[in-house]
Amino acid sequence: MTPIRIVARLDVKGPNVIKGVHLEGLKVVGDPGEMARRYYVEGADEIIYMDVVASLYQRNNILSVVEQAAHDVFIPLTVGGGLRGIDDIKAALRSGADKVAINTAAVRRPQFITEAAETFGSQCVVLSVEAKRRAEGTWEALVDNGRERTGRDVLDWVVEGEGLGAGEILVTSVDAEGTRGGFDVDLLTEICGRVRVPVIACGGAGGADDIAALLARAPCDAVCCASIFHDRSCPVGEVKERLSSAGIEVRR
Repeated sequence: MTPIRIVARLDVKGPNVIKGVHLEGLKVVGDPGEMARRYYVEGADEIIYMDVVASLYQRNNILSVVEQAAHDVFIPLTVGGGLRGIDDIKAALRSGADKVAINTAAVRRPQFITEAAETFGSQCVVLSVEAKRRAEGTWEALVDNGRERTGRDVLDWVVEGEGLGAGEILVTSVDAEGTRGGFDVDLLTEICGRVRVPVIACGGAGGADDIAALLARAPCDAVCCASIFHDRSCPVGEVKERLSSAGIEVRR
């Protein structure tokens, strides 16, 4: 089995990293440059930058932040938020991103996934999915950082997205996000059983035990955390150490 990747997520609004619960009640928690450097030193395998208001205001202000990070950290960087066309992706890659995460623009025009994959390669294209539970065994895809409903069934959407060329899928559970109450294991198990591309689990980590519990049932390829890294309640190194002790292979 390929070692699990531990990914740090930085949700950015303006010059600040912010954090909320269920993608709401956002509070400033730090500086994106300082936090990226810290997570790199602590051993994060990747960093995801999300501009959480870019789609709402139809502009992206995160690229200068990414450009600075690319000079300071030497792990893959993924950038998401407000990427609406090929030129936006080019700008993100030129700023130092290795991959881009697309959600709102992909839902509104699914062919964008194919265009991006054909232009830059599937390995560069991450389909970002914000999933909200609606009934037993069903989830709806949301966009605009959880602000807008789409009517799309998440399980159907991830299969379609993979078929259109997405090389990776980032799944954020809106219900679990920021709660530290554990992942939506049912959601991630269902998705992992339907797609062949790597799946990144996001939303709900309260510590290494939650990650281990998820991986015992859902064969995710990576786990993305924010709160527990931001406040140092369970730093990257501790997560890796505890997962390794539990017999889960992690990158060193």
